[in-house]
Amino acid sequence: MDVRDFICIGCPLGCPLTVSVDGERIEVKGHTCPRGVTYAKKEVLSPTRIVTSSVRVDHGTLPLVSVKTERDVPKEKIMDIMKEIRKARVCAPVKIGDVIIENCGESEVAVIATKNIEKCL
Repeated sequence: MDVRDFICIGCPLGCPLTVSVDGERIEVKGHTCPRGVTYAKKEVLSPTRIVTSSVRVDHGTLPLVSVKTERDVPKEKIMDIMKEIRKARVCAPVKIGDVIIENCGESEVAVIATKNIEKCL
């Protein structure tokens, strides 16, 4: 039996969870709402994350724009996504929500801008 401890991020309470995995049987203890069970099972079976970083901006008022994946991605895709983000460059202006990279790291998830960057005059 595998036992893991987590802090739930499903709601603001941050419940300490203990998850026991025995074959296909998953038992979650410590949750105060159903979101804790959902979070724990997802974290054990298929963990995902939102990736945040920055991309170089050409001709902008700032040299970098903050970016994030539009939704969470499987943890095993994070390194592929970061490789593409490190190589990416955009030209100013950049607006919040602009797609910087489509299908980043073959994850079927776009990387979007989270900051406005104006063009240098």
